[in-house]
Amino acid sequence: MPTNTSSVYADLSLPLSEAGAGRPVLILHGGGGPATVASLAQHLSRISHTITPVHPGWDGTHRPAWLTGIDDLALVYLHILRERRLRDVLVVGSSLGGWIAAEMAVRDHAGSITGLVLIDAVGVQVETEPITDVFALDARGVAEHSWHESDRHHLDPADVPAEELARRQTNMATMRILAGDPYMHDPKLLRRLGHIQVPALLLWGESDRIVTPAYGAAYADAFTNGRLEVIPKAGHLPQIEQPEATCALIDAHLRQTSNPFPQQ
Repeated sequence: MPTNTSSVYADLSLPLSEAGAGRPVLILHGGGGPATVASLAQHLSRISHTITPVHPGWDGTHRPAWLTGIDDLALVYLHILRERRLRDVLVVGSSLGGWIAAEMAVRDHAGSITGLVLIDAVGVQVETEPITDVFALDARGVAEHSWHESDRHHLDPADVPAEELARRQTNMATMRILAGDPYMHDPKLLRRLGHIQVPALLLWGESDRIVTPAYGAAYADAFTNGRLEVIPKAGHLPQIEQPEATCALIDAHLRQTSNPFPQQ
């Protein structure tokens, strides 16, 4: 996809991949980086105008020292929507990206966002369903918690090229800065979700052991207009393990939530 750079602030420029035409869809990747949503963005670009940024600090991009929280990222992306005068935006976020999407919707006073899709999102605290600490797991443990077919997707770090291993380690270090304390959630977010009026579709892999489907159900229930769909034979990244089922649900939500006359 064509990539350009958006200068948000004097010390922050973001690489954005854009493709397609139609309703704007902002696609936000999780801790695994932009590769985890690349095929999803390619699919959605056939029916919409997709905008897929790389979060500051991921894949070698610059993260200014002041950008230390998910709320900072939410404001950055709202700024981009405002600067581009984008309306009727569907925000799709995977894992950490879903958390960013929820924080954006809480702060979207201009009404630019008219739909949300949160895919196995982190970001809230559910007392009975704690989020697994991925920083405490080795590569095998991460695979077992993340994938329905962990043996198929597990990569031994010894078999990963040095450059790729360094990229992954840097990404994890950035995620620890932005989401490590408190771990992977905003203590205030769950109760704030009830103020979000736009339709929210929460997609969950049935085998996700980082954030369980029960966690997803509590997340969905906190929205005024939230709905949970559990995807069989998928873990934390259903867009990779079950792309057809995941894309079909997102496509339907894209059509159902379009509002060409959002709040001015």
